[in-house]
Amino acid sequence: RRDRQHVRISALSGDRQHLVPVLWSTGTGADVMKRIAAPMVGGLVTSFLLELLVYPAIFAIWKGRHLPPALQASPSEVASLENAEVAS
Repeated sequence: RRDRQHVRISALSGDRQHLVPVLWSTGTGADVMKRIAAPMVGGLVTSFLLELLVYPAIFAIWKGRHLPPALQASPSEVASLENAEVAS
């Protein structure tokens, strides 16, 4: 997990180092390049936050939920349901 975070952080910092000067440029064609670079920076930041903060939290909540024993099917019930599906 730590390796994946390191790779993602490295990619974000490298991309940011290349796109920030484009956002601050004032030369010829800068107005066009700013319109291209701004959504890219926003997408990078958003994907970074989703991948490192939101997705792991959602996964932990999802994996942490368990069905109460009353709602879990016994092996014989599962087998009877599978047999009913095969018969139909």
